[in-house]
Amino acid sequence: MAKRILVLCTGNSCRSQMAEGFLRSFDQALELYSAGTEPASRVSSHAIAAMKEVGIDISRHSPKHVNQFLTHTFDYVITVCDDANESCPVFIGNVKHRLHMGFDDPTWTMGTEEEIVSEHRRVRDEIKSAFRTFYEENLKGTDV
Repeated sequence: MAKRILVLCTGNSCRSQMAEGFLRSFDQALELYSAGTEPASRVSSHAIAAMKEVGIDISRHSPKHVNQFLTHTFDYVITVCDDANESCPVFIGNVKHRLHMGFDDPTWTMGTEEEIVSEHRRVRDEIKSAFRTFYEENLKGTDV
C-alpha cells in the first residue's frame, strides 16, 4: 500500500509545493498532498521557476487549505515552516508520524530579482537534500 504523506506550510505556495514535487520525483508510488494553514491564492512563480530549473514541473499545483485533510489518514504529516508547525491543527484522522523540517521562507526575500531568485534556489536545494534524506531513511525499500 502506498505511503500517504501530507506536507504543510503556511501559504502552500512555495516550500510545501517544492517538497511535494521532490518527493513525487523520488517515487511515483507515494500518495502525496500539500496544504497550508493560510493558503495563498496561487503557487509562487519563483518557486515554479526554481523547480523547473531542476526538471520538476509544479506549475499545475494549487494551494489547498489543511482543513480539507483533517479527517484523512496519513503515514506522515510534515511541516516545513515554524508557523505551520506551531499552528498545525489536530488531525481527526490517523497520523502515524508527525515531523517538522523547517526551512526559511524565500517568498519574504527583499532585494533585486537576482537576490530573490538566488534565495529560492538556496531553499529549493535545502528542501531537496532534506527530503532526499527523509526518503532514503524512511520510505525507500518500504512497501510504497
